[in-house]
Amino acid sequence: MIMEIAIETINLKKYFGDIHAVDGIDLQIPKGSLYGLLGPNGAGKTTTISMLSTILPPTSGTAKILGYDIHKDAKKIRQIIGVCPQEIVLYERLTARENINLIAKMHGMNKTEYNKKTDELLDRMGLLERADSLVKTYSGGMKRRVNVLMAVIHDPEIVIFDEPTAGLDPQSRRVVWDFIRDFQKRESTIILTTHNMEEADDLSDELVIIDHGKIIAQGTPKELKGRIGKGDVIEFKVKDKVNREEIIERVEKLDFIKWTKAVGKHRIILNALDGLRRINEILDTVEVKMLDISIRNNTLEDVFIDLTGRRLRDV
Repeated sequence: MIMEIAIETINLKKYFGDIHAVDGIDLQIPKGSLYGLLGPNGAGKTTTISMLSTILPPTSGTAKILGYDIHKDAKKIRQIIGVCPQEIVLYERLTARENINLIAKMHGMNKTEYNKKTDELLDRMGLLERADSLVKTYSGGMKRRVNVLMAVIHDPEIVIFDEPTAGLDPQSRRVVWDFIRDFQKRESTIILTTHNMEEADDLSDELVIIDHGKIIAQGTPKELKGRIGKGDVIEFKVKDKVNREEIIERVEKLDFIKWTKAVGKHRIILNALDGLRRINEILDTVEVKMLDISIRNNTLEDVFIDLTGRRLRDV
């Protein structure tokens, strides 16, 4: 079966003077997939989607959205995409219903159609009871949810969510995650940018990890976690004056240790085959007091650490 490509980028670059915000991105995003762009703040995620949505012109390279060229067909692309920006963008003196309806009118929807759909969307986000309140009276989480609805009111074929759950409490975040999953079932193609590891792992069919404007890894969440091997991830903290390099050198001599990293100022992370059962051997080898010990399975953050040598939140 031939895979239909919804979005393709070819050596896409964006420079701001000496800053290479996006430095040669090549992507092929299948139609109907939920594609995650994972990386720290400043990695180039928002700049990439700004070019895909024709807000920013690339320095060089190009991209196609459902066959339309971002240089030649910008007007058409804007008609078939929906964008939920990282920053909340609302008209504070309008109600939630009026904000959503305004976007519907801009896309030429008829009143009967958008009135019904607006109520359905507000209800799914738990906002129907407050639909006619001015959004300036809303909490930050409620405003974020309205922004998500504004991006999808016109049933776009391509939807871009740029950090859609930034600043949300855990309950609101789950509501947005469920909404995005449900929306994907309509066979829309979704791009999700995030620096939230759990979000990327939970939602993405496939994802790329971006750092310093370049793709440093690509695959399904399972494939990416598998690349650093099986085993237990053990993380612990040591005191200020302890030489972590000496500890790492000793630990890496154990034949069941797959990799070891110093992270932040005082922490060490290692991957050990059958690490839980052999924790006493590790304790004896470390030879210093281990603080805040945790043992878990591989996560996408471990993948990022393996690739860059630092935590996502440390950059």
